[in-house]
Amino acid sequence: MIHLEIRTPAAVPGGRSADGQQSHPAEESTVGRQADRAPVELEHLRAMLDSYMAKKGLRSTDQRRLIVETFFRYGNHVSIEELLARVRAKEPGVGYATVYRTLKLLTECGVANERRFDDGPTRYELADDVTHHDHLICIECRDITEFEEPRIEDLQERVARKYGFELRSHKHELYGICPRCLAKGRGGN
Repeated sequence: MIHLEIRTPAAVPGGRSADGQQSHPAEESTVGRQADRAPVELEHLRAMLDSYMAKKGLRSTDQRRLIVETFFRYGNHVSIEELLARVRAKEPGVGYATVYRTLKLLTECGVANERRFDDGPTRYELADDVTHHDHLICIECRDITEFEEPRIEDLQERVARKYGFELRSHKHELYGICPRCLAKGRGGN
């Protein structure tokens, strides 16, 4: 039996699940939630962004700052549409293209990672240079749970060595039914 060390994200009151449904406080979605980040980590990411923007000659606008700060607050597995809704709650005039371009900028400078789970929308998460994590994705509610399992990482390395393959990166995604959906009977067989 494999023991999974699951990274627990902080709750976002009134968030939405990946299918756009309003989540309830007792059953918050992991989509769009940020794993606990130390302020020093966020400052490092801000410094990376500032350095990249200075090198590229880009200016920091009020809308861009709002999008970046909102992403930093809710930057785990958030889609463009979800981030846009959160940003528009504070500034209704922000457009889809501005959020798209800002997320592209964050990805280019290494502050965010782009993720494509199954055939759902592209999602973005804060970059994590320190630890690697994998994902459990519920096929019913689309919640995404991050986990770390050293034995899986070790096995992947051994398999690569066995075949003379030098790993550069990998993605490990497990699709199934989360405990909440199983309890609601949504996991029908």
